[in-house]
Amino acid sequence: MTRTSLTDVACSIARATDLFADAWTALIMRDVLVGVTRFDDLARDLGVSRKILAARLSRLVEEGVLVRERYQDHPPREHYLATEKGKDLYPVLLALMRWGDRWYGQSGPPVRIRHLECGHDTETVMACGHCGRELTADNTTQLPGPGGRAGPGTRVIGPLIASREAPA
Repeated sequence: MTRTSLTDVACSIARATDLFADAWTALIMRDVLVGVTRFDDLARDLGVSRKILAARLSRLVEEGVLVRERYQDHPPREHYLATEKGKDLYPVLLALMRWGDRWYGQSGPPVRIRHLECGHDTETVMACGHCGRELTADNTTQLPGPGGRAGPGTRVIGPLIASREAPA
């Protein structure tokens, strides 16, 4: 079965998940951002086939999310490092982790996050960049943006959002 590409859908969520919705991709990024950067270590940690891992890593490099860098010449060895684009996925992973901890963490969170600047354990909170209050589905709405359009993947939601006016 051929997978339908979402890269042309006028939705940032659709375009991002076209790359990132695969569970192996998310777990590869988790590992790389934590410091597991070598192919063999990634394969051992994830238990994924080398073929799948190689394909996902190639796509992440192609998309500019990871960069492959030589760390040893004899024999040649390379590892994968997150680019700025890749590091920008960290808050996404933290949000998924918080959700998973809440709804699937039967024995408690498997990992704690320590904020190095203040030295305290923390959790991810999506906050308004203007007032600092937490963002939720109940206290936000979606308004039309410059890249919005109705089309494949947005035939119903596109016109719905386009019909909304910004509150006065």
